[in-house]
Amino acid sequence: MATTMAEVARRAGTSVAVVSYVLNDGPRPVAAETRARVLKAAEDLGYRRNRIAAALRSGSSGLVGVVLPDAVNPYFAALGRELEKALTAVGKLTVVANSAFDPARQSDAVEGFLAAQVDGVIVVSAGGDEDPVARARAADTPAVYLHHRPPGSAAVLVAPDNAAATVMAVEHLRSHGHERIAFLAGPDDHGPVGRRLAGWRAAATGGALLRSEFTRAAAARLTAGLIAENELPRALVVATDEQAIGVLAAACAAGVGVPGELALVGCDGTPDAEFTAPSLTVTAQPLSTMAGHAVRRLLGAPPEEERLVAELVRRRSCGCPQPQLQ
Repeated sequence: MATTMAEVARRAGTSVAVVSYVLNDGPRPVAAETRARVLKAAEDLGYRRNRIAAALRSGSSGLVGVVLPDAVNPYFAALGRELEKALTAVGKLTVVANSAFDPARQSDAVEGFLAAQVDGVIVVSAGGDEDPVARARAADTPAVYLHHRPPGSAAVLVAPDNAAATVMAVEHLRSHGHERIAFLAGPDDHGPVGRRLAGWRAAATGGALLRSEFTRAAAARLTAGLIAENELPRALVVATDEQAIGVLAAACAAGVGVPGELALVGCDGTPDAEFTAPSLTVTAQPLSTMAGHAVRRLLGAPPEEERLVAELVRRRSCGCPQPQLQ
């Protein structure tokens, strides 16, 4: 049987009400000595707070729903980890759903979170025209988009300057003497990758625009074809690290030297990038800062003045010296 507050109260020599104030952080203050006694009794008895009962009493579940497009993708996995850290810091428990880049599944996940009476929802949009954050806010549940939101949505969005990240990558490759710098985009120009593409176009590199799906396999197939046709660019900015890893794999398989014959920069900054061969230079998105901004906006804070800008992490794939592994 689960330990009750009454048992904790008896062990601590106090009332159930005082135990409730301690374990629920209010609404009334408790003397430090009494608080310590209650917490010790709860630990000794193995008391576990009944989150459902607490939610019924307080009107707050302490849960925040997070919808990710793909928790296996290293970029979204890293972003999800930073969100969980930021939510834990404010006393919230994170519940994660995967949309698998399916707008219908994304909407279903948000509806499920609303039915569970979460305290808020953070959505990394899977694309499509549906606006589940608007529905959440219509139900008086705080909700924000992170990284991307549907076109036409007026909901709060926390996102970095993706165009600036690409310009940074282009300028770095130019510093290595490259003039014609190609760009590997996705299959269309929507969302953050579309803004990265816009940055590349604004930088006027004169290089080729390439496209593939956002997978390692698709980028590897494209690269193998370019190598076979002797059309591989000399310098390349890649929209995502997943695609960049595919490019590296195909170059290695064909005996193409990186950075000697192909200089490469990715635009995500996922953990895998440090351990490719050669290690991948990236414009690393500020995932921790993005997550902190999203959580604060979820809790009602006003927009922050800080501009979210990627950091250039120099590694071997662009021609910089090989850094030591951290």
